[in-house]
Amino acid sequence: MVCTSIRPLLGWQLDEQNITQTELAEQVQALQVENRKLLRINAALIERVESGAAQHSESYTAFRHSVVLAEQVRERTDALNQVMADLKRSNILLSDARHKAEVAHQHLIDAIESISEGFVLFDKAQRIVLFNHHFKRFWDQSTHRVGVGTSLFEVKTFLENTGLVVEKLRAGQQGMLYRLRTGRWLQVTERPTQEGGLVILYTDITELKHSETQRREQALAQKTRLLQQTVDNLSQGVVMVNAKGVLELWNHRFLEICALQPFEPNCLYHEVMRDNADMLLTPSTVDENGQPRLQKEQRMADGRVIEIRAHPLPNGDFVNTFTDITERYLHAEVLRKREEWIRLITDHVPAMIAYVNSDFTYEFTNKVYEQWYRWPRDSILGQSLCEAHSDEHFLRLQPYINRALQGESLTFEVAEHSVLGRKRFMQRSYVPNRQSNGEISGIFVLVRDITERRQTAEALHQAYQNLEGRVRERTAELTMLNNQLISEIDVRKQTEAHLLEAKREAEEANLSKTKFLAAVSHDLLQPLNAARLFAGSLADSPNPSNCSSLIKNISNALDDVETLLGTLVDISKLDAGVIKADTSVFAVQNLLENLALEYQQVAQSVGLQLNFVASSVFVRSDIHLLARVLRNFLSNAIRYTPSGRIVLGCRRYLGYVSIQVWDTGIGIEKEKQGEIFQEFKRGNRQGHKQDRGLGLGLAIVDKITRILGHRVRVVSQAGQGSMFSVEVPLVGADQLPKPSLHELPVYHLDRLRGVRVWVLDNDMAICVAMRTLLESWGCLVTTGVSEEDLAEQVGGFDTDVDLLIADYHLDNGVNGVDAVINIQRHREQLIPTMMITANYSNELKQQMRAAGHTLLHKPVKPMQLKVVMNHLLERAGVGGSA
Repeated sequence: MVCTSIRPLLGWQLDEQNITQTELAEQVQALQVENRKLLRINAALIERVESGAAQHSESYTAFRHSVVLAEQVRERTDALNQVMADLKRSNILLSDARHKAEVAHQHLIDAIESISEGFVLFDKAQRIVLFNHHFKRFWDQSTHRVGVGTSLFEVKTFLENTGLVVEKLRAGQQGMLYRLRTGRWLQVTERPTQEGGLVILYTDITELKHSETQRREQALAQKTRLLQQTVDNLSQGVVMVNAKGVLELWNHRFLEICALQPFEPNCLYHEVMRDNADMLLTPSTVDENGQPRLQKEQRMADGRVIEIRAHPLPNGDFVNTFTDITERYLHAEVLRKREEWIRLITDHVPAMIAYVNSDFTYEFTNKVYEQWYRWPRDSILGQSLCEAHSDEHFLRLQPYINRALQGESLTFEVAEHSVLGRKRFMQRSYVPNRQSNGEISGIFVLVRDITERRQTAEALHQAYQNLEGRVRERTAELTMLNNQLISEIDVRKQTEAHLLEAKREAEEANLSKTKFLAAVSHDLLQPLNAARLFAGSLADSPNPSNCSSLIKNISNALDDVETLLGTLVDISKLDAGVIKADTSVFAVQNLLENLALEYQQVAQSVGLQLNFVASSVFVRSDIHLLARVLRNFLSNAIRYTPSGRIVLGCRRYLGYVSIQVWDTGIGIEKEKQGEIFQEFKRGNRQGHKQDRGLGLGLAIVDKITRILGHRVRVVSQAGQGSMFSVEVPLVGADQLPKPSLHELPVYHLDRLRGVRVWVLDNDMAICVAMRTLLESWGCLVTTGVSEEDLAEQVGGFDTDVDLLIADYHLDNGVNGVDAVINIQRHREQLIPTMMITANYSNELKQQMRAAGHTLLHKPVKPMQLKVVMNHLLERAGVGGSA
């Protein structure tokens, strides 16, 4: 390809330069001729003027004309000089181009000489223009001499007439394969050039052909070994004989069945089977009728039975198979004996038994059947029902037989006349014979003479008629007693109805009470939340003064009241069905970190150590309800552990994760472990606080885990400690969602100083408490009891702010979500928003999630509030100075 593309390019450049030089020479020559003419004219005019032969005016005219001619001569001379300069430059360019062409030509020769194949280039006339030494060396071995100018026809004629080529094969559309008499293989490939010429490559592929032949022989040998191994593993004896009667393939089973010793290959089959002539079977073997015999059974001297089959092949070869059917033969003998036993048994059964195939043909009848119809032994077998019976009898039975052949088992009674003409009642049973594929191949027939039974039934019917009168009398007596029982049952039903109504009223009253507690939870939790925020702000004050003891007592009292009220509210909401599971996928690490951070300070305050074990798994659950379960575990662990430590972590199992809380507390007796999840059941506790709670924490855990569908386990030993765990479904890596707003990582808690916060709550006490708490953390707080009040306090919602905290329940039927939407409309950039509510409904959770707000439930603990604020500020890229 390189050669065929370089040469036309160089030739075109040389031809273009040669044409340019010729044209320039012709132009120069023409200009020189014309210049000489002008010089002669100028000389003649000057001579005429000088001679004075003409008049003065004519002389002047001639002089002026000579001057013009002289100017033209000068111009032509300048043009000639310019053309000569151009010709000189062209000659320089031509010399450079000729040098480059010679270099390119040499590069071309070097390139084709470096090719490992023989290379030859033909022009449009199909004559050799260029070739390399590989091509020349190929022809050096013959008497013919091929060189520049040799035609393609002559080259092909030399190849065919010299006897150098032994075999010729087609190799694709543009190539041929030649096997030389020296044993070498030559591949000839032709490619046309752009000028109409031809490039031919001669490639020696002898090594490739030898390698391919070797691979083919190895593959054939491998297939032969595999075939031999396959044949050796067959349970049949196999032998393959070619059309000449020579053995080509056999297995060890053939030698075992025929009791032969191993022999050498290429033996004649009839010589090998000389001692087993009775077992010799070929496609040419015929039976006594002169028909080809391709199968026979041979009984051996040792009692074995061998089945021999001949399988002719299209090319004259054939295959013999030798199968040991001794077991099958013995099995057939056993079946024959069993058939004799069956016939012996059925002949002595006092019932008519027969088998009819799908063509209505008898295949079996017992002795009783044949005696009933007075048929000779086995004479009816092979005959159809319509031939064996009268038309009337066959038409009467045909509908039942058709139903049985469709798969229905049926029993019916029919009246028949015996051969002696006596009327008898016969009970006929037809059972279909269903094959393994579901097809019905025939029916089993069972016929019994029930004449005596029918007569007995008639006698019993007569006796029944006599007893009817007595039965009617007894029935009247029983009816009277039954009426009395019915009246008693009516009285009992009325009593039961009254009891059910009372029960329903009690349940409605209980449900009304429960729903009432759930409905008033918001109003009950509002003042408690305010007190919690006040206590938290006082506890975080840098100068607590002498009121620290009072603040601690207030905080402890609020903790107890909060725990009591929150527990009762949770129980009421769970009983009323207000709380529903809102499952999602989240990282368990975030939940456990927040819980550990929340309870580490509580544990430290009572002298306990709380350790947390990190985890990277993702689970599917309701993060808020699951957090409530784990908070109860941690609260109980702190409450019932006088000293030691608490561990929070999880273990991964197949399909689920067990989140566990271990403690070194007082433990639970084994007989009491089943009671701890009941309401108002409390453990025996001795410690630093006398309050043991109401015993509702684990009852709440039981109700929540039932809603979530999670399993709770308890492992405890009295005096040693306890382990409470909840099993949560594990989520694979392919099901992981994008990070959720509810997955709150732990952040640094000192980034609130200088942060601008707006608080929107309709309760003034909450506003004051929130301002006091947030300002103790260094925040710049502005509060409002309504949208209008907050807008007036901040001077318009378009002013700078870092965080918005809003209550969900506001005055005049307004909720926090609508208020936040109105505030955001006045701003170009959205404010990070936190919504606080006592509403636990799934609808609100989904609404907050869709709006991108963070949701907190009342009562809000200061540490939890601080963690969420840091998370929102971190996400928004806002942070105050420490």
